[in-house]
Amino acid sequence: MANVVVVGSQWGDEGKGKIVDWLSEQADIVVRFQGGHNAGHTLVINGTTYKLSLLPSGVVRPGKLSVIGNGVVLDPHALLHEIATLKKQGVSVTPDNLRIAENTPLILPLHQELDVARERASGKGAIGTTGRGIGPAYEDKVGRRAIRLMDLADLQVLNGKIERLLAHHNALRRGLDMSEIAPRALYDELAAVAPKVLPYMDSVWSLLEERRREGKRILFEGAQGALLDIDHGTYPFVTSSNTVAAQAATGSGLGPNAIGYVLGICKAYTTRVGAGPFPTEQMNEVGKALGERGGEFGVVTGRPRRCGWFDAVLVRQTVRISGIQGLALTKLDILDGFDEVKVCIGYRLDGKEIDYLPASEHAQARVEPVYEIIAGWKEQTARARSWAELPAQAIKYVRRIEELIGCSAVLLSTSPEREDTILMQNPFEM
Repeated sequence: MANVVVVGSQWGDEGKGKIVDWLSEQADIVVRFQGGHNAGHTLVINGTTYKLSLLPSGVVRPGKLSVIGNGVVLDPHALLHEIATLKKQGVSVTPDNLRIAENTPLILPLHQELDVARERASGKGAIGTTGRGIGPAYEDKVGRRAIRLMDLADLQVLNGKIERLLAHHNALRRGLDMSEIAPRALYDELAAVAPKVLPYMDSVWSLLEERRREGKRILFEGAQGALLDIDHGTYPFVTSSNTVAAQAATGSGLGPNAIGYVLGICKAYTTRVGAGPFPTEQMNEVGKALGERGGEFGVVTGRPRRCGWFDAVLVRQTVRISGIQGLALTKLDILDGFDEVKVCIGYRLDGKEIDYLPASEHAQARVEPVYEIIAGWKEQTARARSWAELPAQAIKYVRRIEELIGCSAVLLSTSPEREDTILMQNPFEM
């Protein structure tokens, strides 16, 4: 039985939460391996909506172990708030069903303040961060000055770590006309939150290896999408972590040989939040219709998502970069009723046709989509639960996407509800 990695194959917001929740019924452990509480996953279960930002989507299922790996940056206050919110909805999160890697870097209020201040100072050059402090926290991790979860367990040495951190941040704050942070204030805050989060701490790499050897099924849950990857995305309009499938190993402490299958999640059209290139964006009635039908607003920020036609060039590229072996296609029902749908099959750059997205920011801004037009369908795909219930033209659309991206669809989602899912192949049995 394969351990499965789920990654977004566009710019995020592809519906990973529902698919991970759906797959988690067969898993024993669900692992978040990158990102932070800038990622939003919405689950709709028996009419109840759960909005998660940091916790793995498997946390709403009884009997499953949820794990936050070392590749995540953790805001302890956001974590505690999310746990409290779920408790009000009847979901219990305790150290019995949630473990957090001891070497996970922490997001502190100073990271959020710096994030917001930088975006404000950037003016037209802002990249559209969520302001949650994700980027500055990763910078401190790479700069070897981060405060990690394990540091809260030894308050005697915490002062030295705080001084090292503030030597960097207070210099930045002076340059941005922000007040400096007193070491004692930060110490008091961390000392207060420590007993609330330390019960969840564990040596996650060891825990996961032990469970893997026991034959437990592990589901790795990615956040954002491959096109937001710090190395392979539309740089600089990207997130601050690696979002491709290979990060599942690095961000959890398990070796890459523990990964058996990579499932890519993809909308039947394309959306993006924030600034950056978007070749198939429709700033017209089509884009407006896709946004309204699809409820395209960010889970974390509430910002409206930019909408456009399916871009087979981009998805084909992410299939290769992430080693995606099967595709879960979501929101097919949003295309119901269109007279025709378009699929981008290539680009035109300075008069030359190309079949990939260039790495250059300036070239990305100049590419023009080359479209193939496919007849739409008037019948309803919403809530279909079998391949036979789909209109013939909708099936034709799915088959054409498979052909263009070089990857087969193994799951189709036809509504936000857990059960409105069509399974062609089970990723855990591949």
